[in-house]
Amino acid sequence: MNSVPKSNFLVRLCVMIFLLAYSGKVISQSQSEKSEISTQLKWSERMALTLMERYPESYRIDDAPVAHISYVHGLVTYAFQELGKHEKNEKYTAYAKQYADELIDADGNIKTYKFESFNIDNIPTGRILFDIYEQTKDKRYLIAMQTLRKQLEEQPRTPSGGFWHKKIYPNQMWLDGLYMGEPFYAEYTATFENGAKLDDVAHEFELIQEKATDRKTGLLYHAWDESKEMTWVNKETGVSPNFWSRSMGWYVMGLVDVLDYFPKDNPKRKELILYLNNISNALVKFQDKSGLWYQVTDMGTREGNYLETSGTAMFAYAFAKGAKKGYLPKKFKKIAEKAFDGITSKFVKVYPNGEIEITNACAVAGLGGKPYRDGSYEYYINEKRKDNDPKVTGPFILAALELNR
Repeated sequence: MNSVPKSNFLVRLCVMIFLLAYSGKVISQSQSEKSEISTQLKWSERMALTLMERYPESYRIDDAPVAHISYVHGLVTYAFQELGKHEKNEKYTAYAKQYADELIDADGNIKTYKFESFNIDNIPTGRILFDIYEQTKDKRYLIAMQTLRKQLEEQPRTPSGGFWHKKIYPNQMWLDGLYMGEPFYAEYTATFENGAKLDDVAHEFELIQEKATDRKTGLLYHAWDESKEMTWVNKETGVSPNFWSRSMGWYVMGLVDVLDYFPKDNPKRKELILYLNNISNALVKFQDKSGLWYQVTDMGTREGNYLETSGTAMFAYAFAKGAKKGYLPKKFKKIAEKAFDGITSKFVKVYPNGEIEITNACAVAGLGGKPYRDGSYEYYINEKRKDNDPKVTGPFILAALELNR
C-alpha cells in the first residue's frame, strides 16, 4: 500500500478547506445580495420588497397556487401600483401588471371568474386595470373591466337598491362590499360614462349609513339584511350583532377612495364627506392608547378580544388620506400616525435579512355560510389570525405612502 507524503496531504487539506470556505462565502454573499432589505427604506418599500421576495410571482400572494380572481390580490397589487407612482419605480407597477397578465387571457377573459355568482368580492381586481389599459391600450384589459362593470349592472339588489354581497347572501349588504364594489364603480363611471352613475355609487353609502349605524356609538354594524330573514339579524333593524373593526376599515377606505371621483360641484360629495367624518369621529373614541383598535371595536379588554392590525392599518390609511385631501380635520393625520406607529412598534417583526412581518391580523370573518357564522362576540375573537395577511399588508403600504413613513 502506497503512502501519501505528509506534506502533500497537508497541502491538499489546506486547499480543500480554502475552497470550502470561499464557496461558502460566495453562497452567503449571493443570498444576502438577493434578499437583504435595507432598514433605511420607508415602510412601504420594506413591505413591498418582503412580498416580492416571498412571492416572486404576484399571483402567488396569499400562498395562492394558481392565478385566480381575488379581492386580496386586487387590494395588494393596487397598493403596489400606488407605490410605483409615488416612488417612480417601474418594478412595483410591473409586479401589479404581472398579476393582471396571469389572470386575463388574450381575449379579455378572466381566469376563475364566474359572472353568475354575482360575488362583489371579484370587483376590486378591476381597479389595477385602469392604469394598465391607459398605458398599453391593450383591449383585453378594457374587456375585463367591461365584464366587471356588467356584473355591477346586473348585480341583484335589495328592495332599497343596495347591492347584494353575493348571490348566496340574498338581500344582505356588508360593509366590506362598500370597498369591494364602489371605488371601481366610481372610477369606471367617471372614466367611461361621464360620471353618469355617481349618484348610484353614493346611494350604496346612503343605505349603509341609514340602516347600519348604531345611534348610541355612531359605529356601523358589520352587515344589514333588508329581509331580516337571517338568524344573525336583529329582528327590528336587520343588522348583525357586533362591530368588527375591519369591516369599518373597508367602509372608510371605500369612502376616501370614491371621493377621488366625485367633482366638487357634485351635491353627493358633501354627503359622503359627512359620512366619513361621522364614522371617523365615532372610531376615535375607541382607539386604544397603543394606537390600535380591537378586533371587536367596542369591547376593549374583554376576555379574548385583541388589538387587531388590519382594521388599524385601514383606519390609518383612510384618516391620513382624508386629512391630506381636506375631507377630515387635520388632527386625523396625528391619529393616523399614532395608529401606524402602534403597528410598527408592537406588531412588526424584522428578520435578519430585512424582511418584515405584521402579526395580529384576523385572517377572515363573515356571516352565515357553511359552517355557519353567527356574528357573535365569540365568533369574531376565535377566527384564526395570519401574519402578513394581505388585508393588512395592502393597507399598510397605502398608509405608509399617505404618511410618507
